[in-house]
Amino acid sequence: MGNPRIGFYPGTFDPITFGHLDVIDRAATIFDHLIVGVAVNEDKKPLLKLEERIDLVRKEVARLPHGERISVQGFDNLLVDAVHQAGAGTVVRGLRSAGDFDFETQLSGALRRLAPEIETVFLLASENHRTTASRIVKEIARLGGDISHFVSEDVARLVLSKLGYEPI
Repeated sequence: MGNPRIGFYPGTFDPITFGHLDVIDRAATIFDHLIVGVAVNEDKKPLLKLEERIDLVRKEVARLPHGERISVQGFDNLLVDAVHQAGAGTVVRGLRSAGDFDFETQLSGALRRLAPEIETVFLLASENHRTTASRIVKEIARLGGDISHFVSEDVARLVLSKLGYEPI
C-alpha cells in the first residue's frame, strides 16, 4: 500500500503550462512529497518527446517555492502501476471545467475499481488558468500566436522551435 502523504500528479504535459504549475505548486503544499508523472500517451500524438517533456517539467518545478518536495518521472504503464511503483497513495487531478469533472470522475472510478487503496483528490484550477490547456497552447503556437501568457520562455522556445519558428 502506498503512502497517502505522497501524491502522484499524472499528465502528458505537452507542453507544461502555467496552469499545470499552479496545480503542482498547490499540491506540493498538501503532500509531504509530490511526484509529477509524465505519461508517454502516444494516442495524443505529443509534439514534444518524452525526454523533452520530463526535462522541461523538472526545470519548471525547480523554480517553484516548494520545488524541493517535488520529483518528476516518466511512465509508460497503467496509472495504477505507476502510482504503486512510486510508492504514492494519492492521485492528484486538476479540474478546469465541468467537462473535466465528468471525465475525471470516470477516470477516478476506474482507478478505484483497480486499486481501492489509492485515493484521488481534485484541485480546481485557479481562475486565471481555467482556460489554459496544452492543446490550445499548441494550436496558438501553430498559428503564430503569442503563447507567453500560458507557458514560460523556456517552454515557448522549445515549442516554437519544434513548429519551425524562430526561438524567442
